Amino acid sequence: MSVLVFTLIILVGAYFAGLLGSLTGLGGGVVIIPLLTVLLGVDIHYAIGASLVSVIATSSGSAAAYVKEGITNIRLGMFLEIATTLGALAGALLAVYVPTEYIAILFGAILIFSAIMSLRKKAEQLITEPSYLAAKFKLYGSYPDGNGNVIQYGVTRVSGGFFMMLFAGVISGLLGIGSGALKVIAMDSVMRIPFKVSTTTSNFMIGVTAAASAVVYLQRGYIDPGISMPVVIGVLLGAMTGSKILVHTKSSGWLRWVFAVVVTVLAAQMIYKGVTGNV
Repeated sequence: MSVLVFTLIILVGAYFAGLLGSLTGLGGGVVIIPLLTVLLGVDIHYAIGASLVSVIATSSGSAAAYVKEGITNIRLGMFLEIATTLGALAGALLAVYVPTEYIAILFGAILIFSAIMSLRKKAEQLITEPSYLAAKFKLYGSYPDGNGNVIQYGVTRVSGGFFMMLFAGVISGLLGIGSGALKVIAMDSVMRIPFKVSTTTSNFMIGVTAAASAVVYLQRGYIDPGISMPVVIGVLLGAMTGSKILVHTKSSGWLRWVFAVVVTVLAAQMIYKGVTGNV
């Protein structure tokens, strides 16, 4: 395979990874790593390094639009980043000593979990009164519903969400993904934040989480510019497209099904390669 064909495949794949990652709040890394390892035969450590850079690009491309629209809860995101950053550093350091076969199997399991979460019915559970900690740290907020109305919401179970974010950070650093699925669960199910806010705040957070891990991978020499550059360009363009779609639509159900099917197939390949030791 020539360098040009290799680069074009990465570029196109990264675009769709950024698009789906932006729409689901799960980050583009869940598609980038299997694309590089399963289809293109890239060493998983270099794939993780490129994925971390792509996650930063995804967050940068989509988060700006969400913040502009007033959907993202910036104060909550910065508070929870304390936990995810510490976890990401721990996970990145741990990844160096974990066999690649185990990383591939764990990654496949996380992919399947992400696919299931992307299809989960999101029942809005709007909390109007914040809990004690949420009120103390002023983590509650509001967002426009698209019809000219402003929805006020509260936040609850802050400590539970914080510790879940710590775990999400470890997974992010270990596997090179934004751990968006875990973050959305923490904010949507645990802290009872409206889904649109949790999705956009997750996009805002994953870039900071990935940046903390990327420093460790950069020092280890696992970030290759030849792989990372087309990944960043493709993911950034896809993320910007996805953010425009999400802001102006109430449903992206068919895209979630496409995401789930693709991710499940890639997960099966990752687990198979991990079990057979061909990673």
